[in-house]
Order: sequence, then structure tokens, then C-alpha cells
Amino acid sequence: MQNIQVGQHYKRTGRTISPCSTPSVADILALRPDQEIFTVLSKVLWGNTVLLHDLSYVSKAGFNVGPAEVEAMRLVSQHTSVPVPHVIHTACSAGYGNIEMTIVPGTSLDGRWDTLDARGKESVCRQTWQLIAEIQAIPRPPELEDIVRCGVDGSVPRDTFFEDLQDPPRALRSDAELRARICERYRHFGGYQYATADDLLGMLPRSERTVFTHADIAPRNIMVDANNRITGILDWEHAGWYPEYWEYAQILRSAAWGDWSEWMDRTAPRRWDLRGIEAARLVLALASSDEEPEPEW
Repeated sequence: MQNIQVGQHYKRTGRTISPCSTPSVADILALRPDQEIFTVLSKVLWGNTVLLHDLSYVSKAGFNVGPAEVEAMRLVSQHTSVPVPHVIHTACSAGYGNIEMTIVPGTSLDGRWDTLDARGKESVCRQTWQLIAEIQAIPRPPELEDIVRCGVDGSVPRDTFFEDLQDPPRALRSDAELRARICERYRHFGGYQYATADDLLGMLPRSERTVFTHADIAPRNIMVDANNRITGILDWEHAGWYPEYWEYAQILRSAAWGDWSEWMDRTAPRRWDLRGIEAARLVLALASSDEEPEPEW
């Protein structure tokens, strides 16, 4: 599977994989039991591969795929009207996982955004914030009430900002501990812009609440129909319990989608001062890239 290319179609017969033309329904119906046709939707080095199988279901497999993503989609389906894929089958072992899901109708906003006029962009962004509000209203399990940042399953953070430098890792039980953790990592990885802890601590946002968060809301993970109505939110592998400003911070972290971040900022129900987050991100993003490549989708 190493040589498959995004956007290409392949026929698998047993263990043999060969390129093929765009499949039709007739092509799918003509397959033998030991054959399938798949399309590569996404592929990231050291990350995950997403395939469309026989025009009927989608699979996501890789070292970053695990049961927490399945639990995130279950929570969202149970408590909100946010459209997410329905999980058909899951197979996860230590360090590797595969999730088979239903197809979400529509087109990726990634390929549609630049064609929208101002009215269309505003509409999509306001819809996105409405869905985020539903996500943030998901009730937190009682056993996680005293933890301010953890995975959907209560696991300790394993990410650029919040991973503990100590082993075993310590749970983050207050906003003060969370901000101290960011400062600790900032100093450890060579941060020098702020001479004392108080300098950076004073710039980091304070969070009064811990809320459920997707943590990777971006055009590539939003599906829309022909009328620019959102039909699905994808890729829940980073979802978990975060400070309430984190979704906003993640949305504004990149200018990779033109003026997407600008429109999301303009339509946000609440804006946060992210100077401290941005300062820490400059240092910690480099630290993350030195350790191992981070998936981008």
C-alpha cells in the first residue's frame, strides 16, 4: 500500500493491487468475491490512510487510529445533531487501528471554499460555529469532572502543547496547572522570548470551562452539499476535553485555506486573546517536528 497515490483508483485481487479507471456501479457489481476497487481519499506519511471501498464505505487506518475516535463519534451522535460518519466496524490493536464508516454525502469544503462569495463563506462559518456550540454542550462524564484536559476516554494528553515531560504523566486538574504545563514545555524546548514564567503565563488565556472539542475543524474536515449546507464533520482523532478557547485557537492557527481563518474569526461568537498560545506554538511546533512528523489532515 506504500505506492498508492491520493485520488487514484485501484483494483485489489487477493494480495495484488493494480491501478484501474474510475469505477462504475457495473464495475463494482462485476467483482469476484476476492476482489475490490478502492479510491485513495487521503494519505499522510507516518499518519493515516483513508480509502473509499467499492463506492459503499470508507476506511481509515494508521498508527494514529484508535478506539478514542470511535468513542468521540458515538458521543457526538448521541448528544448532538452534528452529522458524523456511522461506524460499521473497528479493529484496533496496540499502536495501529482501522475504522470502517459510512460515506458522508457532499463535497469537501477544501475544494469549494475559494469558489464561494462573501455570503456563502459567512453562511458556512456561522453553520460551523452553531455545530461547535452543540459539540461544546456535550456533558462531561462524572469521572472526568476534575480533569481540564484529557482524551475523550480520559487518557492523558499526547500532543504538542499538553504532553507531560515527566513519566508517568500527570493529569491536568486545573486551568493553572494547564497554563503551567504549556510554560514548562515552552522553556524545555528553548523558548526565550519571555524571560520569566510570569511573562508567558500572563499572556495565556484563562478558561472557566472544559468542553468537548473536535480540535481540527478545517475545510478538509467539513462536507457541504450543493447549497453549501454542512452535511458532515470528519476526522475525530484529536477530539477530547479541552479548555473552551481551544477550538477557536486551532481554527485560527493556520492560513492554509486562504481567508478561512479570517471568516471564522469574524463570525466567532466569542474571540480570545491568543498571543500567548501563538508565542508558545512557534516553539512547540518546531519541537514536535523534531520528534516525529505530525499528521496534517
